[in-house]
Amino acid sequence: MARIIPFKGIRPAADKVHLVASRSVDTYKAPELRLKLAENPFTFLHVINPDFSDGKKTKPGSPQRLAKVKQRYCDFVDEGILEKDEKPSFYLYRQRKGNHTYTGIIGCSSIDDYFNGVIKKHEQTLAAREQKLKDYLDVCDINAEPVLFCYPDDNLINGLVETISHRVADYDFTTTDKVRHTLWVIDDHSETSFLSKRFESIDAIYIADGHHRSASSALLGKERREKAGSFKGNEGFNYYLGIFFPESELTIYDYNRVVKDLNGLSNEEFLKNLSESFRIENKGNVDFHPKHLHNIGLYLDGEWYSLELKQEKLTSYDPVSTLDADILSRMVLSPVLGIHDLRTDQRVEFVPGIKGLKGITEPVDQGRMKAGFALFPVSMSQLKLIADTNNIMPPKTTWVEPKIRSGLVIYDLAEKVES
Repeated sequence: MARIIPFKGIRPAADKVHLVASRSVDTYKAPELRLKLAENPFTFLHVINPDFSDGKKTKPGSPQRLAKVKQRYCDFVDEGILEKDEKPSFYLYRQRKGNHTYTGIIGCSSIDDYFNGVIKKHEQTLAAREQKLKDYLDVCDINAEPVLFCYPDDNLINGLVETISHRVADYDFTTTDKVRHTLWVIDDHSETSFLSKRFESIDAIYIADGHHRSASSALLGKERREKAGSFKGNEGFNYYLGIFFPESELTIYDYNRVVKDLNGLSNEEFLKNLSESFRIENKGNVDFHPKHLHNIGLYLDGEWYSLELKQEKLTSYDPVSTLDADILSRMVLSPVLGIHDLRTDQRVEFVPGIKGLKGITEPVDQGRMKAGFALFPVSMSQLKLIADTNNIMPPKTTWVEPKIRSGLVIYDLAEKVES
């Protein structure tokens, strides 16, 4: 059963929330980031980038930088930019982006569920990055961006969500990227108890996005338990921030690839190599989206090709081997193009499907890349099967929406919780 609990969130003052909550810092290009920091004294980016305020540079991840992050966070609290809720609460969050609406519940998940397998994973984490994030949490003592979880649709939870969503919202604002954000505080004890008990009836929850944040939070909690020698269970480090969506609410986009060269092959030689594993059909200059699993789009010299995997080439039906990202690596990138390690090879780049086919065609047409591959999106059932069987997807296989803003609801790791 999943243990998901309410907490006393730290949130932006209502009149400043549209100014405080920010996209993840790594989504900003340097000029845009400097402009945001210069024009908006309330953006949470000032907490994440504390050097901007005093002009004194510190090394990312250094003790000096982390101490400044903690201090800027405390400044935001002292100045009333961030305020702490008085009651343990869940938070109903809704995001409207284009034609999509996503509704999830913000709460805290247990590190024990991470260790005992109730929280399911499908992505391999890097020890160095886990340690870096753990050090950040150890000094700053906050979760400012929730891990994205999903769970099987539950009619009873959906019913309460529907009831709450008809109330007057605590936040309702639209950001400059034309995304509308709405949030309701759920602090009624009967409703928070109902949600916690209902989540206990769910056997497993799945990480959709945020594997390193989960791993680092669990690592910190384990370390603090060991240092303490004993613990009661209500210490804040036993939990970490998450947003929980029913499976039907999430959108899984494809995650595509572009390559810088053809490993010394001519176009004709490259296509001939591909024909050993795929049936190839030239689609001309008309955009081509893969139609189904094991159908891959290739963009080369201004033309699209449909690559249909030959049935006899699919010799293994284990969950990973049937992923198109794995098929592309095993049958094209590694044997034909000599790209063996997607994590380190500089000849390959990844393009989120949310950018559309332009994310593939533009770098190729500009001459920066030589060819691009469009993949069919992974399904939720594939993601769950990978996680349920303790398998790991290849790097950059899924792009999951929605993306949640940093600083919208913050969890204090030093705060005692209701255990």
